[in-house]
Amino acid sequence: MAQNEAGVALVAGGAGFIGSHLCRALVDQGYEVLCLDNLQTARPSNLRLLEALPNFTFVEADIVNPLPQAVLERADRITRIYNLACAASPPQYQADPEHTMLTNVVGTNHLLRLAEKTGARFLLTSTSEVYGDPEVHPQAEGYRGWVSCTGPRACYDEGKRAAEALTFDYARMNRAEVRVARIFNTYGPQMHPDDGRVVSNLICQALSGRDITVYGDGSQTRSFCYVSDMVDALMRLMESDINPMEPVNLGNPTEFTVNELLEKVLVATGVEGRVTYNPLPQDDPRRRRPDISRAKAVLGWEPTVPLEDGLARTSAWFAEELGVELAQPEMQEPLRARA
Repeated sequence: MAQNEAGVALVAGGAGFIGSHLCRALVDQGYEVLCLDNLQTARPSNLRLLEALPNFTFVEADIVNPLPQAVLERADRITRIYNLACAASPPQYQADPEHTMLTNVVGTNHLLRLAEKTGARFLLTSTSEVYGDPEVHPQAEGYRGWVSCTGPRACYDEGKRAAEALTFDYARMNRAEVRVARIFNTYGPQMHPDDGRVVSNLICQALSGRDITVYGDGSQTRSFCYVSDMVDALMRLMESDINPMEPVNLGNPTEFTVNELLEKVLVATGVEGRVTYNPLPQDDPRRRRPDISRAKAVLGWEPTVPLEDGLARTSAWFAEELGVELAQPEMQEPLRARA
């Protein structure tokens, strides 16, 4: 693909963890990338890496507010809109629950109106949290979920459900061409060390010599997808001819308990840490694993990076960020600027 032949891809939340990897991949695919981010939860170093890329422009703005002129003046060239704008870890999105809800509803509406105006294809990154603490396992897209609408996670869970409803209404009324991804736990380089997610928590605590914190008894399960696999899936979904009224689960279907994850983190970091167990947070899901049958069928996609390999790469990256030595460096592959 010739440079810029694809037009402009707008990535809201593009300075964040997954967004920064997506921006790089889109530049590599020939897009001119316009990154929109309020820098509320993004890492400045992610942005510095991106600003070194050709055909990349950063605009500091919040999608809760009307879109800035720097976006509107490129509107006639925007062909793809990726909405990744929202804090995604519980400590971050609970810190300002009003803003979290408005980002998902008002912000999504601003981007959908831009899609309607420009004819650009719109992709919403929703979340596995729409399934809540599921009573059905694994979770397929047809499952309607078991979500608390009054708990401390509701600003995010219900905000994403509302964002989906709004997106599907635009599609139903032929106002925009849309895609909806339900993302399950994703990890890799360029995560924020203090974002409160389980992978970054365990790795950073181990590398820093702190007590390693496990919530509950560690028997709760999650499924962990390496970031390069997730970015591949998002781009495939955006370019697919899938029925726009069908959300698509994106994640790794291999399920691990938190205790099993901890064991693999200790191997990856070469650390023997002391573990402390704290109460499980309110409404924290007990089990989480995606049914990715739809993604396999319509996107030809499934994850390729095993958890052990992904944790080795992620641990090496965090060690470099934290300025510490891994106990077994020969096993690691430093990945500062790669997915």
